[in-house]
Amino acid sequence: MNTSGAPRSIEHYLKALRETLTGEDPALIQDALYDAEEYLRAEINANPGKSEADVLELIASTYGAPDEVAEAYRTTERQVREALAPPKPKQHRTVLGRFFGVYAESRTWTALFYSLLALGTGIVYFTVTVTGLSMSLGFAILIVGIPFFLLFVGFTRVLALAEGRLVEGLLGQRMPRRPRYPQKDRPVMERIKEMLADRRTWTTMLYFLLMLPLGIVYFTVAVTGLAAGLSLILGPLSAFLFHGEGLNIDGVYVTAEPMIGLIAVPLGIVLLTLVLHLIRGIGTMHGGLAKNLLVAQSRAD
Repeated sequence: MNTSGAPRSIEHYLKALRETLTGEDPALIQDALYDAEEYLRAEINANPGKSEADVLELIASTYGAPDEVAEAYRTTERQVREALAPPKPKQHRTVLGRFFGVYAESRTWTALFYSLLALGTGIVYFTVTVTGLSMSLGFAILIVGIPFFLLFVGFTRVLALAEGRLVEGLLGQRMPRRPRYPQKDRPVMERIKEMLADRRTWTTMLYFLLMLPLGIVYFTVAVTGLAAGLSLILGPLSAFLFHGEGLNIDGVYVTAEPMIGLIAVPLGIVLLTLVLHLIRGIGTMHGGLAKNLLVAQSRAD
């Protein structure tokens, strides 16, 4: 292997790796940069008697040059994506087949679960963000203000990583599996300046603030839509099972005329199917929103 052009510093190595991965998923780039930086710094710390350039030249022949590492990540990503991909839904040729095929798509049901879960996670994210920002501003004039702000930002990034795992698992959007590498060796003020200048610090907080109203909308759409559709389907069917005697609900008899049932049941099926399509679309939309707000831009990392 030719190591004459090997990077002479960690920054140069990461820059070369980032450039080689240009065009790949930003989440993949973030994972690759984290793994590479973690390994490089560990090797340099393990060889205190050698210069950074000498260690990197040795690493180029063991860990791999940036282009080799990038190709290895592309190969691994394809393998993992194929292994984790849900079964492909059957391709329907007719309009009706495509319309009702939403029931057979696993992403429909995982998106439904995420829509129901989003209200709870939205409350947690919103509370953490508002509380953290308020306390950071309140502590700004005290000596504990800086450590608290660093802790708060670090905690939001941990939450963002956890949310990313939910989004990837339930909505199918590729999200980071590694955080940004912590720059523990840098002065505190430089780390603070970097956090303030990093767009992801603020877009992550924006995402957490948006999750409360979005969670309310998702939960309301899912519960109201499912309840309306299932009521139209099960109400008349239940009445028919009682041979017109109706259902006794807290002393009130609910009945359904046959003609009403003939209209309500098909209408309920169509409504329920439309709601599932809407939830499927919400899942796709939210996955894109999470990718844009939670994943670091590769050129900035």
